[in-house]
Amino acid sequence: MIYSFLADLLVVFHLVFILYVIAGALLIFKWPKTFWLHLPSCFWGMTVEFTGWICPLTPWEIQLRRLAGEEGYTGSFIEQYLIPIIYPSGLNREIQMLLGSTVLIVNLSLYTLILIKRRNRKTPEDS
Repeated sequence: MIYSFLADLLVVFHLVFILYVIAGALLIFKWPKTFWLHLPSCFWGMTVEFTGWICPLTPWEIQLRRLAGEEGYTGSFIEQYLIPIIYPSGLNREIQMLLGSTVLIVNLSLYTLILIKRRNRKTPEDS
């Protein structure tokens, strides 16, 4: 039972991490120092998608499920949990490239907004 709970907890963490990778730059508006945590997380997320790697959290979750006596699954976290929600078909290379590109575009846009906001804050106002 504990292994099943830990596997579920890991799924929640994995999902939160994915959301953080996609939109964590929004936190930088409030807490600028989170930049140093978000940027490597963002690069990791893009690397996993662009290279087709499987995130290490996925095999860990599968192992916990097997230790709980549950059936594990093959493929990635995205294939198992997110693709059935977002896409009707299975994960393929094109979808992975799309996901990686989405992370890149969303974060480039957010970081551009952050830089513009900072530049405007540092510029003396005309009186």
